[in-house]
Amino acid sequence: MSEHIVDVGKRHIKEINEEIQEAAGQGKEIRVVNTLSRHNLGVGLPDGTKIAFEGSVGYYCGGLNVGATIDIERNAGWACGEGMSKGHITVGGYCGMSCGAAMMGGTIHVKGDAGPRCGVAMKGGNIIVEGKIGYQSGFMAHSGRIIALGGAGASCADALWQGEVWVAGEVESLGVDVNVVEPTAEEVAEVDAILDPLGLKDNSRNWRKMVSGQRLWYFESRDASAWLMI
Repeated sequence: MSEHIVDVGKRHIKEINEEIQEAAGQGKEIRVVNTLSRHNLGVGLPDGTKIAFEGSVGYYCGGLNVGATIDIERNAGWACGEGMSKGHITVGGYCGMSCGAAMMGGTIHVKGDAGPRCGVAMKGGNIIVEGKIGYQSGFMAHSGRIIALGGAGASCADALWQGEVWVAGEVESLGVDVNVVEPTAEEVAEVDAILDPLGLKDNSRNWRKMVSGQRLWYFESRDASAWLMI
């Protein structure tokens, strides 16, 4: 398979993404250079695309991914992988606020830390963070898993729905309406199956699995104080 090189520089973002889409449509592997931390790169990439970004990228890289394999060499800005439904995104360094926001499927693997509200409103898929996740990570996650191997910031798993937040390491504080439960052996095996292909499986971890306490699922005026804390 031939490689297509896209030079970002100061070109218009629409022109850059059109070139990426054209190369993807031709089945070429894509390498993006001179990224300059530009925003909105590689949005809406089709299934089967393989693309690598040299250096760091800005906001919304890999948003609306429908099956591409995306490798970001260094850091990513806000909302990396937002709204993705399929595929795999790897961030080699730090990932900014709202990583995987509203994602519906696929996997995001962050090799460094992730910023605040990681996985906010996610509706499926998995986010694996080798470092620490920022404050209010998992906020209102409807489904899917956030797996943090290096601890979590304040207000972790705030206002969860049916999503899960798994943390190995220290948690600064829990959010509103969170229960910390002991995972079953079967659940741990499911998480290990996610981590193993990434070379991250470790049987010595002491997991904290966070799920919804379900107080916020149905509003009751007599329990309004719980809602006022969100």
